[in-house]
Amino acid sequence: MRRETIAIHGGYDADPTTRAVAVPIYQTVAYAFDSAEHGAALFNLEVPGHRYGRISNPTNDVLEARIAALEGGLGALSVSTGQAALHFAVLNLTENGTNIVSVPQLYGTTYTLFAHVLPQLGVNVRFAESDDPNVIKELIDDNTRAVFCESVGNPAGNICDLEALAKVAHQFGVPLLVDNTVATPILLRPFEYGADIVVHSLTKFLGGHGTTLGGIIVDSGKFPWGEHAERFRMFKEPDPSYHGLIYNEHFGAAAYIARCRSVYQRNMGSVLSPMSAFLLLQGIETVALRVDRHVENAWRVAEFLSNDARVDWINYVGFPNNPYYQLARKYLNGRACSLITFGVKGGFAAGCSFYNALRLVKRVVNLGDAKSLACHPASTTHRQMSLEEQRKAGVTPETIRLSIGIEHVDDIIEDLDRALDTAHRSLALKGNGLQCSTGSR
Repeated sequence: MRRETIAIHGGYDADPTTRAVAVPIYQTVAYAFDSAEHGAALFNLEVPGHRYGRISNPTNDVLEARIAALEGGLGALSVSTGQAALHFAVLNLTENGTNIVSVPQLYGTTYTLFAHVLPQLGVNVRFAESDDPNVIKELIDDNTRAVFCESVGNPAGNICDLEALAKVAHQFGVPLLVDNTVATPILLRPFEYGADIVVHSLTKFLGGHGTTLGGIIVDSGKFPWGEHAERFRMFKEPDPSYHGLIYNEHFGAAAYIARCRSVYQRNMGSVLSPMSAFLLLQGIETVALRVDRHVENAWRVAEFLSNDARVDWINYVGFPNNPYYQLARKYLNGRACSLITFGVKGGFAAGCSFYNALRLVKRVVNLGDAKSLACHPASTTHRQMSLEEQRKAGVTPETIRLSIGIEHVDDIIEDLDRALDTAHRSLALKGNGLQCSTGSR
């Protein structure tokens, strides 16, 4: 099936008990065992089935199968948020004294996880100066366990050269881990370019309606863990927390995602509720249609902003003068995501005036909603970072991030036009004395 069809039918035909065409919500905590022997077989992973809601659920099974199919992966694990997905994905590869290498263009909370939380667990994150694969290469050593990037940076809008990054990572025997939230598998499938593990915040474009938190880890099933046993001994050695199970032997190509579920989901408990899985499935059914409209509307908005004298600069990969334009042509099939960043003429204060004047476009930190959304990263998602750290992440004090929705594009543009006019008039009246307390540092 093609991606548009997978989004509707992937992982499900009809409920085996009731023949329901819609995916049922299995709102249950526990599952009955036929006998003591049956329970033991389930816990020994000798027979298929469900044991407890913290480990698996039939509704979540469909969500995991659908996303795995959309990405072209072997298997997936759904969790409560995108941040939990990223946390588990990294922990499943690392241990005390190891490191991962990351591009600098990151979502703010991802940066916090990497810079402050993981080091407390003994896992160091080496931030490269750029997303250039040659720069990444210089940071990899014998203790490196993964290379990480966002396929499309949030909010930087950069597009990583996945094929080149995968070659660098594989040269040193480590996997490429990619956050594909912004691009979605409708625009880009990282596994097709050599990536090994993909994570998503399902909260964003895949869910698409700003109602439900969720995250997912997808395993390509292609990384040869057994060939790099000196780095990834957790897959080849008996697991004392799971009665000596050896993941490579028991699960083969699915060793990574199986260990993620057995060790981290089971013991740390960041569980996605079946109701949330059901709601996310509803969003996924229309993701291909929505992404088409997101992309179309973003192009129109970017054209409007680029031709407006009240706008100082715009970062949009759909324009030929953008440094990532050629990578967009390669990885996004010539299209550009609906993420746009720009600066209002007049700097930080004028940008705040513009931001405060928005009416239709919602002032939030979310993205990927059906609604158009605006964020001022320096005062919200990236506020915990220094000015230099923000700069490396693609954030300046005046940056406004737009996530263009699926409303009628003329209504979006009219709201932006009116807010820009408000900012322009405020600047003219108050000059350089115009102040904005939002995010001032």
